[in-house]
Amino acid sequence: MAATTKQKTHKGLRKRVKVSARGKVRYKKSFAGHLMSGKSGRRRQRLRRKTALEGAVAANVKRALGG
Repeated sequence: MAATTKQKTHKGLRKRVKVSARGKVRYKKSFAGHLMSGKSGRRRQRLRRKTALEGAVAANVKRALGG
């Protein structure tokens, strides 16, 4: 019997996103690394929060992570 190949986890994606216990894909927003003095406080506050992916994009991410 020929063994079928397994789907490998995308290692780069695994470092950047987290799948929550309820299956939501959470990630850190971009544009929050440095150069914060030019951004408003409200915008910086929003950038600190994690965000959830939705729809087909979230499904593709979960597939790439092997789940």
